[in-house]
Amino acid sequence: MTDSNQRPLAVFDLDNTLADTAHRQRFLERKPRDWDAFFAAAPQDPPIAEGVALLLERAEECEVVYLTGRPERCRRDTLDWLAAQGLPEGRVFMRRDAGRAGGSRGDFRPARRIKLEILRRLARDRVIRVLVDDDELVCEDAERAGFTVVRARWTAPSAALKVAQEREGRT
Repeated sequence: MTDSNQRPLAVFDLDNTLADTAHRQRFLERKPRDWDAFFAAAPQDPPIAEGVALLLERAEECEVVYLTGRPERCRRDTLDWLAAQGLPEGRVFMRRDAGRAGGSRGDFRPARRIKLEILRRLARDRVIRVLVDDDELVCEDAERAGFTVVRARWTAPSAALKVAQEREGRT
């Protein structure tokens, strides 16, 4: 049941929607992929003007939520990056980390499954005005589930990142 007294949600992806990952794609193009270096370079991502402008526009009438396939271990860097860009504070949903010995298992399901699960959970008690994401499969599944989607097509698609999102469940 939705709470009509609360502002609707605008849900934004990070990588290649708000943050330009082009400078760190090289870490995914090598074999084996260097995930530690890929995520360590995220704080240097330049903001994407189109995504940031859309977020700021939506933030005028919506509560902003960030939904990323980045692992939980990147939370501090992600929050620092959002603040450095002057973006609104908001809840940040991230992929569960792979645990240490005896710890929880990481979540390596495809991004489209994880993100749709979180969207449905959020929609139980809030109206979701829009999802903005660059991943076509995430967008297609969200639309099929009845969500309004804006496809972030303002960066060049990366084949390596697509494999990471869909087959490897890494971002």
